[in-house]
Amino acid sequence: MTDESEDGGKPIELLEDSASSRNSSTEVKVSELSKKPPPETADDIRVRTLVISSFWAIVILLGLPVWWWTTSIHRSRLPLQEMLEWADGKACKPTFPLQIIVDAPSLSENEAQHLVRTTQHALDDLNEFSAHHLRLNLQESVTIPNHSFPSQNQTGSNHQYRQDKSGEPEEVALTIRLNQVDGTGAVSAELQPHSSILDVFYPANQILSTSSSSSVLANTIASKLQDLFAEEQASIAYILISNQPHSNGQYSSIGGGQMSPSSPSNSSPIREQRSGLSRTLSPELADKLARRTTRSLKYAPTYHITISLFTPTSTPSSWDIDSAIDKYMAPLLASFSISNFTVDTQVQLYATFSPSIQQPEHDPNVGIWTLQKEDLSGFINAAEWPLSPSIGEGPTLNFVLYVPSEQMSPLMVKGSHATSWLVPQWGGITILNPSSEPGVSKSRSNLSKEAIRPALLTFSHQLLSLLGAPESPSSFPLQLQTLTRVRAASLLLSASSTMGSLARLTVALPSIAIPENVAVAVDTTLSHLRATCVSLTEGRFSDALEHARVAEAEAEKGFFDKSMVGQVYFPDEHKVAVYLPLLGPVGVPLVMSALKEIKRYWKVWKGRRTGH
Repeated sequence: MTDESEDGGKPIELLEDSASSRNSSTEVKVSELSKKPPPETADDIRVRTLVISSFWAIVILLGLPVWWWTTSIHRSRLPLQEMLEWADGKACKPTFPLQIIVDAPSLSENEAQHLVRTTQHALDDLNEFSAHHLRLNLQESVTIPNHSFPSQNQTGSNHQYRQDKSGEPEEVALTIRLNQVDGTGAVSAELQPHSSILDVFYPANQILSTSSSSSVLANTIASKLQDLFAEEQASIAYILISNQPHSNGQYSSIGGGQMSPSSPSNSSPIREQRSGLSRTLSPELADKLARRTTRSLKYAPTYHITISLFTPTSTPSSWDIDSAIDKYMAPLLASFSISNFTVDTQVQLYATFSPSIQQPEHDPNVGIWTLQKEDLSGFINAAEWPLSPSIGEGPTLNFVLYVPSEQMSPLMVKGSHATSWLVPQWGGITILNPSSEPGVSKSRSNLSKEAIRPALLTFSHQLLSLLGAPESPSSFPLQLQTLTRVRAASLLLSASSTMGSLARLTVALPSIAIPENVAVAVDTTLSHLRATCVSLTEGRFSDALEHARVAEAEAEKGFFDKSMVGQVYFPDEHKVAVYLPLLGPVGVPLVMSALKEIKRYWKVWKGRRTGH
């Protein structure tokens, strides 16, 4: 019984084991089915595709245009090629034809014409600077006053005009009056100091016959004219050499009167012009012109003059400056027609020296107080003396009259014993020692007009130096005409150089903004540059100066536009640092979802091709 029960029990245990294994496998299958997501329906797939497509459509159709519109940099079109041509000196070769009128009332028309031709040939032989040439013309038409042909800035100017054959006005640089004298002396010439007239005195035996090719009279006139305009030729040559273009579009610099080596690719006319300019300028003369350029101010249509009285004590406390200016300085300012001037005055008592300089020392040998030459540049006590650096639109010229105390008088510069000096591009200083000047009493607190006269005459001379007036010729109208032509040439080349710098900046920085006002300024500059070049060629130098001034102002306005300057300091690395934290979290999900959709479409398309 026991064995049978045991034998009969074995099948029962096996059935139980098989049943439990079947149950466990069923549970595994059920659990695996419960972990898988439910299959997507066609509507779910379509909705997901539409959602992803809508996001990308918003990004492409709305986000990118808005980003492009809000971050794009406006760049107006600039005539870059023309700007570079002006900078390289290809657009304009400035010439300076000066009209010289010959008035020969004592000569017949044939003799006068022959004298003009002979003198012109002699002038051409002496002239080595072709850009600046003198053109002699016989006094055939009546010289007309300047107000008959008003220029843009010529009110009250000293320029004279004549009508050419076409009826257009021409500026007369100089009038030569031939005066026949008795006797057999030599030919002499005298330049009028207050007018642009050269009187030439010649004896009757110096009249050349119409068959001769040269004469002493013609050679003398030519030599005198060459001497009168030699400094002007040198000044213009210095400006042209200093801004002479090379083949790479850059400008050469002059040092000690020598030009830097030119590129072999330069054209032959440029090399010939450089050779002529170099012959016109000697190293000594170039150094002199460089010093003048360094101390003079940049041209401006209006200057402000401040005349100040400083004293370390309580006297003098007043001065007759208004009447002194009207008598000794106003005539000069009125005759300076190329610029306007405003003048104000001030008095400062108890004005002490600057602590940065050495105090004056007493020299018992000569009985004077002396200032060290190296302390002259720091004589002005900028911290305590009320000298404004700029008042109004134009630059300010400061002229200081310093009256030392009785205990420190007379006060002079050590070594030279000078009582006045010039501060480059700032103004001038004059020391008025009461004990040595007439009209100045130690006990009086007022400076009379006569006492101020030497100081104002010194200030007038310093003013001309600061404005860049030439030292020769001795005629002030000729000096003013020379300054007009030199300033016109300088402003023309300066504006042209600024145009080239702006063009190169535009090409070098593609991300810089170019607003419309910059494009307008460039167009205005180029227009006035062309007008300047035409006016110079036609001999209308006052008009050329006015056009050059506007061109220079507009060029500076366009180059230093605040929107352009701000973009220079906004590098691309800054843009990446701004965009990357924003685009990363937004762009990664969009890109990954788009890749999954593309992968799904690829599987569907591949399954259709294989027939599954």
